[in-house]
Amino acid sequence: MRIDARDSLTIFAGRAGDRNQRAMAGAVELGTAIAKRWGVTAHTIGARAPVVDGDWRTQLQAALPDLQLLAEDLADRLSAGRAVATTMGRCAASLATLPVVARHYPNAAIVWFDAHGDCNSPADVARSESPYLGGMVLSGAAGEWSTGLGAELDLSNVVLVGSRDLDPPEWERIESGRLHLVETGDRLAERLLVAVGNRPVYIHLDCDVLEPGLLSTEYQVPGGLSFEDLAGAFEALCRFRLIGIEITEFEASWPDGSPGNPSRLLDAISSLLSRVP
Repeated sequence: MRIDARDSLTIFAGRAGDRNQRAMAGAVELGTAIAKRWGVTAHTIGARAPVVDGDWRTQLQAALPDLQLLAEDLADRLSAGRAVATTMGRCAASLATLPVVARHYPNAAIVWFDAHGDCNSPADVARSESPYLGGMVLSGAAGEWSTGLGAELDLSNVVLVGSRDLDPPEWERIESGRLHLVETGDRLAERLLVAVGNRPVYIHLDCDVLEPGLLSTEYQVPGGLSFEDLAGAFEALCRFRLIGIEITEFEASWPDGSPGNPSRLLDAISSLLSRVP
């Protein structure tokens, strides 16, 4: 993939089950940085808005208008036959993107870099003290509950990478073979290549897949990837046909108010953003 003047970069700045506004601002900052570094044109969907209190149903209802616009935008870009890039605040925005990708590319590998499995169901989160829309993305996109945004994703095409904060129902899906997991550790890139096989790839990068302290994210989960690990994985993924990449969960500032900086992240993924497959 080479993002150039012929390709558009989408910045999704709207709501997506947010618990603070830092990632809405972060999506804009990150998208702006990508556009500047690679000299591309970016367009923005949605706008930073007050956080909505309430359970996942309330959060989804508030986010739905902007998420529907995101889905339409992605469908248009994929129909044009170009690789796509999107920056988004929260993983819940993928409720809009994944069904569209699966509709256009039913057999694509969805390479899901994330500290979490994001594959709980409403029944699972009902037992949680803090039900979170972002923890239900993959199951929703696969039609296990109704999102209003499509249900075409086949979970067997999902490759979790670096996921380590997993709930029992997510482990059950992995152990049954419904989800594939490439754990952190030695030979990460090599194991990722095997898991992807010979398929086109769509990449979801949740910045909390990284080791705590490397990047400003809401979640900081020990045992994550280094920037070097991430760079190696992205270098390996350059071997495949790239459908697109979405980057989520970068926050414009740390909780103490100090600014975030995406420069090292962009360095780590530059091999993929800079090459034609």
